[in-house]
Amino acid sequence: MAFPKMAKIKQKFEVSSVKDIKGTVAQQFVNMDADSLIEKGMEIAITVGSRGIANIPEIVHSVGAEIKKRGAIPFIIPAMGSHGGATAEGQVEVLKGLGVTEESTGCEIRSSMDVVEVGKTEDGIPVYTDKHAYHADGIIVMGRVKAHTDFKNTIESGILKMASIGMGKHKQALALHTYGIKGIRDMMPYVGEVAVAKTNTLFGIAIVENAHEEIAIIEAILPDHIKTREAELLTESFEMMPRLPVERMDILVVDEIGKNYSGTGMDTNIIGRIRVLGVNEPESPSVKYLIASKLSEASHGNALGIGLADLTTKRLFDEIDFTAMNENVVTSTFLDRAKIPIVLENDEGALKAALRATWGVKDEEARIVRIPNTLHIGELYVSEVIYNELKSNESFEVLEEPAEMAFDKDGYFIPMK
Repeated sequence: MAFPKMAKIKQKFEVSSVKDIKGTVAQQFVNMDADSLIEKGMEIAITVGSRGIANIPEIVHSVGAEIKKRGAIPFIIPAMGSHGGATAEGQVEVLKGLGVTEESTGCEIRSSMDVVEVGKTEDGIPVYTDKHAYHADGIIVMGRVKAHTDFKNTIESGILKMASIGMGKHKQALALHTYGIKGIRDMMPYVGEVAVAKTNTLFGIAIVENAHEEIAIIEAILPDHIKTREAELLTESFEMMPRLPVERMDILVVDEIGKNYSGTGMDTNIIGRIRVLGVNEPESPSVKYLIASKLSEASHGNALGIGLADLTTKRLFDEIDFTAMNENVVTSTFLDRAKIPIVLENDEGALKAALRATWGVKDEEARIVRIPNTLHIGELYVSEVIYNELKSNESFEVLEEPAEMAFDKDGYFIPMK
């Protein structure tokens, strides 16, 4: 079997980014008139989720520094539902995998799965809040605003999700996911609104990334304006979102999946697969076969999202902590996402199997794209037939001309530099 040659290209996205994170955070505190909100001696909780947000340790450190500047005491709460095996210790480990530690941020981490019920929505959904956040003198709800990997709505991932499933921990996740997609799509924003209204939330901080996974926006928002402004920022996030260079592929190889790249291991908006009961699959991009090669260390064995792939490797399979993954997927109720695909010995074996099943496509003419993960798709490999389509397009830069695929002694792709 002859593999097609692969070329390395770079996508050119038009982006703007925040150059001075510390200064931007400081200005946002001024915009919120933080001097009137934060008093000396107050204990202020900062929410930090399980996602791999660009520069997140520096952002958290800067937020903590602004709180300290006003004589108050900042601390971090891990704001994540069932991640980290739904344990306090596991969620601290998730933060550590993102570089968020007490040393890197200058803030104490207070992790607990205990919650306090603070109210109910009009539909009767109980609203829970992390006990440390509830007893704090103030809360800053911080979250990245972006397209959700499970559904489409005016509010998706962002501050209200952090206020609901994040601050509400495993108990809130269970309460919402019991209703399936309706729970997180339709009910979650209202739970978040109640959580903000019924706690000492000072303001939210929205983070938006550009197509190069750089920070494009850091914006503080007063509680009453969170829902409206978050919807506007979601639209801006959509416009900045990166995409694969082509819409039709025979094979997509994802070198590494993991919770630090997406809550589903792979961003469904990038790969064009959702696999949630009751949610329509995207029309594009179209991928015949998806190969997932490796699990990130930061995932701590949670391979949720492996069910989005068609083929995987023995290496990834051996890295799975089924207790952590199953806790997460059963909580979500989206069981398809933890189904194990065909397990091959290595990347070379997975690629051979996928090519064998492309039906009528010559091996050397297969449309193959290889990316490091779904968060970083600026630089990627494409097979020669795709390269010939893109090489004259000014939106792409050729980094390496087409060459034979390179595997290590164990049959895995040489990692991208």
